[in-house]
Amino acid sequence: MTAETIATAQATAAASHPYNEVVPGAVLEATKTGLVVSPDRIVELARYLRDEQGYDYCSMVTSIDWPQYFEVVYYLYGAATPKDALVLRVRLTDKANPVMPSLTSVWRGADFQEREVYDLMGVRFEGHPNLRRILLWEGFEGHPLRKDYKEPYFEEESKPFKSRHPDGAHQWAEDRVPWKDNVSYPVGWDPDLWRSPEVQYRRIMGVDEATGNGDGLRTERILVNMGPQHPSTHGVFRMVIAVEGENVVGLEPEMGYLHRCHEKIGERNTYIMNIAFTDRLDYVSSMSNNLGYVLAVEKLMGLQVPERAEYIRVIMAELTRIISHLIAVGFLFNDLGAYFTPALYGMRERELILDLFEAAAGSRMMCNYMRFGGVMADLPAGWVERARNLVWNRLPKVMEDFENLLSGNEIFQSRTHGVGVLTAAEAINYSMSGPMLRASGVPYDVRRAEPYSIYDRFEFDVCSRPEGDVWARFRVRMDEIYQSLRILKQALDGLPEGPIMPPGKKQYQVRVPAGEAYARIEGPKGELGFFVVSDGKPNPYRYHVRAPTFINLTSLEKMTLGHKIADAVVILGAVDIVLGEVDR
Repeated sequence: MTAETIATAQATAAASHPYNEVVPGAVLEATKTGLVVSPDRIVELARYLRDEQGYDYCSMVTSIDWPQYFEVVYYLYGAATPKDALVLRVRLTDKANPVMPSLTSVWRGADFQEREVYDLMGVRFEGHPNLRRILLWEGFEGHPLRKDYKEPYFEEESKPFKSRHPDGAHQWAEDRVPWKDNVSYPVGWDPDLWRSPEVQYRRIMGVDEATGNGDGLRTERILVNMGPQHPSTHGVFRMVIAVEGENVVGLEPEMGYLHRCHEKIGERNTYIMNIAFTDRLDYVSSMSNNLGYVLAVEKLMGLQVPERAEYIRVIMAELTRIISHLIAVGFLFNDLGAYFTPALYGMRERELILDLFEAAAGSRMMCNYMRFGGVMADLPAGWVERARNLVWNRLPKVMEDFENLLSGNEIFQSRTHGVGVLTAAEAINYSMSGPMLRASGVPYDVRRAEPYSIYDRFEFDVCSRPEGDVWARFRVRMDEIYQSLRILKQALDGLPEGPIMPPGKKQYQVRVPAGEAYARIEGPKGELGFFVVSDGKPNPYRYHVRAPTFINLTSLEKMTLGHKIADAVVILGAVDIVLGEVDR
């Protein structure tokens, strides 16, 4: 068949697509990687998919800079009633001025993700309620994820850089310029005339004056900054809060202070180099980060993982979940004034699990343990026995102590019940995931909805609570630790002997077939996804991380409105963010 014949057949198939019967002209092409949708009809189609087809959950939004066009990609699922992925793709051929409608009116969870696409790729979303940069500062020039973007003192498109390998004769860019700064300035830029663009928080400021409590008192709405250096923001994160008295009437999260353009680095790296870089995302959960990424690349490569390696992966992932939840609970109490005692209890158990990680991977935090097709090294002698002692003996007793010391605390209960409520419908629409979603009464867990690895072999319950408040988020994390212990007992009992990698020579470079894959896992903090596009070369053409806590922050204002400013601390703490993952 000629290219013209194929194009005609595709156009005919698209015209007869069932969705076009409801929204005429919406589907332009049906491909094996999703539906190519007209930007003029995508909002109408999105509403139909949400309201009539059950695609109520906008999981992931990203973009690709192809030579001929920009492509914006939406991954949709069903959360209230689980449904397999539906992928919508919008192609914008005007690369000088890429514009499409925002889908935030359909799924509020698209808010921060569309802002990220605008910030890093330059696609503008008409109708977005707050379209401005989100990871970079307002005065930044250019959009780093475009293929034609070159940073100051650009070296090469991909690693390993010839200037550094194999001879290592490299001089840092900062050493080649007089002011020792690796920066460049726009053509014609005059430092005497330049003024930093100011972010105007008019949306959360509202009118200049409000009518207070109705008793004749007039209060002035003011802005309060919490962060970016603040003990309760869990890192360099800023909440710009509009208050009347102590009541929160508006909130905007400001992030990006830790942004390293992880995805641009990932597109310069070889595939195997990125495994170690994923450790630096949620640095409390490096094993889970490794797992999500290698699953995406394995999809493209068609690799079969040996049984023993699958069991080891599950064991590492569930130990990671226990670590993450213990830290989350401990520091939530820390935020509320219990100071370091609960946090140190959690850290103490974390250290014992990190001892296991170090014995297997050689590193405690940045484990770099997973490999395409298996794991880096087998478990050393005595490892399983130490793990069994933790899982059967020590950790259940620790959980009993946590329940006795923390769950019944009167102050904690009064500060968390009814605080930061999200209903089930709101949690789904805001694309919440992990404990944030399940604490709103939605029993959605990727391990059950779309099983990966060998999770379909294990018996465990999906923990959820109906209240949708901070207390429920605490309770879900505690319950999930018990379920992780349950999975670990089954995995340790069933751990088989055998190889940990497919047969063949150990590879230090891999060739990934052309194509794309999205792999998602139920990370400790929610749905962690990796979107990888390969053009058959040694480096990814596109590499995107669906960071759960970045998206979970979308609902922060919704949860905080109407509460006191002191409640903002506990509401943020219950989201359980790690800025390495939020900012990437």
